[in-house]
Parts: sequence; structure tokens; C-alpha cells
Amino acid sequence: MNKGNPDSLIPFTIDLTFEEARRRVEVVTALGPDWDPVAALQGEDEAYALLYSGLDAEQQRTYDQLVAAGVLPGRGPGRATAH
Repeated sequence: MNKGNPDSLIPFTIDLTFEEARRRVEVVTALGPDWDPVAALQGEDEAYALLYSGLDAEQQRTYDQLVAAGVLPGRGPGRATAH
């Protein structure tokens, strides 16, 4: 066997599409039959609203600047940072 010859290498392939589908099945299985994605998203929205509630004026200005700069997502549906 010639170690410097690429023809002597054993080919290795992996189907990433299959592996991703397998991974997703495992995640959904782990979540269990009682997992409610709508309730989970509503809970996340409630937690996000609570996290940024009750800010004083300076904190609110800082929050607004971070949202405007795209560092933090704004409030409302479809929140996502710009970066």
C-alpha cells in the first residue's frame, strides 16, 4: 500500500440529508407527544416581553438603540436580529 497515492485511500461518504432527517426524528421523539409548538412559542413571546418590561428611561434608550442597530430583535411577530 502506497501511503502517498490518493488511489490507495478508502473512500468515505456520508449522506448528510439522511443524517439531518434522522436527527430531526430523534429531536421530535425526545420532545414527546405532549409537546405543543404553539404553546412553546407563546411562552417564548411572554418571556421575551417580560425580559424587557419595566425598563427605566436609560435602559429603554439603550434597548431602542440596540434594536435600531440590529443587535436585538424588536418586539412583535417575526422577531429576528438584523445580524
